[in-house]
Amino acid sequence: MRAIVTVIGKDAVGIIASVCAILSAHRVNVLDISQTVLQEYFTMIMLVDTKDADLPFAQLADLLKGEGESLGLSIRIQREDIFNAMHRI
Repeated sequence: MRAIVTVIGKDAVGIIASVCAILSAHRVNVLDISQTVLQEYFTMIMLVDTKDADLPFAQLADLLKGEGESLGLSIRIQREDIFNAMHRI
């Protein structure tokens, strides 16, 4: 299953590395990534494939959210179909 990971917060060294470390540790493949820094704010959107993940989706979401809280960021993951439905005009 494909999913969308979003990361928003104050820019700091190691944000991409922290997120990718969690994803790779749990066999989640990064398919595409877009990131930018707007003044001092970091934003990133990742398209990932969770089909080979070694833990349930909800647990992965909790891990990412917890990592975000520890870094002072908002890190969320949503299933691609839900993300698309929410952002359809």
